[in-house]
Amino acid sequence: MRTDLCKYTLGGMRKALKMTLALGLASISLVALAACSSNSSIDASKFQAIIDVRTPAEYSTGHLQGAINLDIEGPSFTASLASLPKSADYLLYCHSGRRAGLAIDAMKQDGFTGNLVNAGGFAEASSATGLPLVTN
Repeated sequence: MRTDLCKYTLGGMRKALKMTLALGLASISLVALAACSSNSSIDASKFQAIIDVRTPAEYSTGHLQGAINLDIEGPSFTASLASLPKSADYLLYCHSGRRAGLAIDAMKQDGFTGNLVNAGGFAEASSATGLPLVTN
């Protein structure tokens, strides 16, 4: 009888632990999503440039008005950074924010000291800045 009780108690504890972990991960995910999709406003005029780090093909399907395209996955990305003032502030975006984050890391490693802002994906960046999406 004691063995059965321990088995059920351990089984119940395992279920409770799994449920707690699942709820904890769900809470963390919601906080991360809220941070990534905040409705905060970004004043685009405060930046030296708005940089779209997607591929040229992605850029041509639509980009923020006034954005320049520096493809982080392209062979000339690092060379393109050399033409930018390192102390200036830049707003970066891509499809989801992942590549913009990678570009910011690369820029910091290259000595950029200004305010480097990851505006996330192009839709979020458009919403936050109020800049329209345009195509060439």
